Amino acid sequence: MFPAAFRPSRHSSRPIRVSFEFFPPKTDEMESVLWSSIERLAPLRPDFVSVTYGAGGSTRERTHKTVSRILAETDLKPAAHLTCVAANRDEIDDVVRGYRDIGVRHIVALRGDPMAGIGTAYEAHPGGYAQTCDLVAGIKRLGDFEVSVSAYPEKHPEAPSIEADLDALATKVDAGADRAITQFFFDNDLYLRYLDRVRARGITIPIVPGILPVQNFKLAKSFAERAGASVPEWLGSRFEGLEGDVDTRKMVAAAVAAEQVLDLVDRGVSEFHFYTMNRADLVFAICHLLGLRAVAPAEPARVAA
Repeated sequence: MFPAAFRPSRHSSRPIRVSFEFFPPKTDEMESVLWSSIERLAPLRPDFVSVTYGAGGSTRERTHKTVSRILAETDLKPAAHLTCVAANRDEIDDVVRGYRDIGVRHIVALRGDPMAGIGTAYEAHPGGYAQTCDLVAGIKRLGDFEVSVSAYPEKHPEAPSIEADLDALATKVDAGADRAITQFFFDNDLYLRYLDRVRARGITIPIVPGILPVQNFKLAKSFAERAGASVPEWLGSRFEGLEGDVDTRKMVAAAVAAEQVLDLVDRGVSEFHFYTMNRADLVFAICHLLGLRAVAPAEPARVAA
C-alpha cells in the first residue's frame, strides 16, 4: 500500500488548475534562477503566474520588467501584484494604466505591509487608496481587469476577529474582486473551516488555497511567524535533524507537500496557487503527482513548397 502522500487520489479524474507566484529578481544570478524556473513550469499550462510587489513599492520597476518579459517571451498570463502603500492615487492609477497598455489583464490587489514593517501600525498614504477594497474599485474603474485579492484562513494578523476579517473580505468582493488567494497554511482543516465560514457569509468567489512547499523549514517558519500562520508540531518533526542533509530534506519536503495537496483534492479542492519562491523542481514534482503533465510547445506549421 502506498504511503498517504503518494496514494492515487480518489478524485484524480477531477480537472486540476494551478497558478504560480514568483518574485522579481534583484541580481543577474537571481534573474537566471527565475527564468529557469519559469521555463520549467510554463509547460504545465498554469491559469496565470503572479509577480510580487515589494513593501512600499520597492520592486515596482522590477515587477513591471518581469511582467513585461513574461508577456513578450512566453504564452503565460501574468498577474501583476499592486499595493496601496507609498503612492497616491494618481501614481497607482498610472501603474495600472501602464499594465493595461502592455496587455496585462489580471492584477493581484493588496493593501501592503506597513512602511515601518510588519507589526507596526498601518497608515494609509495621504491621497492614496486607503484599503484593498478602494484599490480594487480603482482598478476596475480603469479597465477590464480580473482582480485577485488575499484571504486568511487564520485571519489577518491585524484583524480583531474572524468576523471582522470576513467583513474585510466582503468589502473587497463588493468592490469587484473576482478571486481570493489564501495565505499559506499547513493544516487543511483550517482552510476548509474557513471556506465554510466564507460561504456562510454569502461570499461566492473562488477561494484558492495558497500552498507553500517547504523548501527550507527554518525560512518557512519565519515566514509563518510574520504572517500569523501556525506551524504544526508534526511539520517541524518531519524536518528535525536534516539541517545538513539537503537531499533528504528535499525528499521530505516533496512528501509533505504532496500529502497536503492530495488530501485537499480528496476533499474536493481542484485549484491551487503555489508560492514557488522562484524554485521549480519541488512545485513541478507536486504538480506531476496532481496529474498535470508538461505540454510541449506546438511546432510551427510547415508551408507546402
